[in-house]
Amino acid sequence: MQQSYGNDSPDALERIFQGPLNWVNLLIIGLNIIVFAAMELIGTTEDASFMLEWGAAYTPYILDGEWYRLITSMFLHFGMSHILNNMILLLFMGDMLEGIIGKWRYLLIYLGGGLAGNLLSLYMDCRTGSMAVSAGASGAVFAVIGGIFIVLIKNRGRVQQMSASRLLFVIILTIYYGFQSTGVDNAAHIGGVLGGALLTLIFYRSPRQDFTA
Repeated sequence: MQQSYGNDSPDALERIFQGPLNWVNLLIIGLNIIVFAAMELIGTTEDASFMLEWGAAYTPYILDGEWYRLITSMFLHFGMSHILNNMILLLFMGDMLEGIIGKWRYLLIYLGGGLAGNLLSLYMDCRTGSMAVSAGASGAVFAVIGGIFIVLIKNRGRVQQMSASRLLFVIILTIYYGFQSTGVDNAAHIGGVLGGALLTLIFYRSPRQDFTA
């Protein structure tokens, strides 16, 4: 897919209603929804024991060799509001980043940043002794946000209708809200932002350069 950068590019909201949307991001969203629906059919996603059985992250199990949970937990969600919030954010942010950086780079940023978030969460659990069952795409979604922030910086603070200052405000506000709330894995959010930003620094070339993916 050939991407170029011009002043006539539609903003994220216009793309959602006008399409076509980028297919890797849609595939990720669809996979999350399918997994959520299937799990709701056989149990309840608000039950930590049930989620643990199907691949949620839990530090003692991971350290015991079940490292796959660092990936599987990225596709599990605790209840309808959890998946709805993540997927709506991903629908806008993910489509924007994939359109800028290309589908395979986007997939690597999404998965790699999500993994970085889960690894930081694992590290913090070991440091604090907190052994909660955790799941969700939030780390990967924050990786996408971190990636967009790097793109904004390299494009002099603005891409389409989004500015770096506005996005930074959203990141800070969301992380602050997480620290004020219970049951939020802030380490995964922070690790996701940092991982996504680092991977974007590696994959993203000079501003306004076309990509073929």
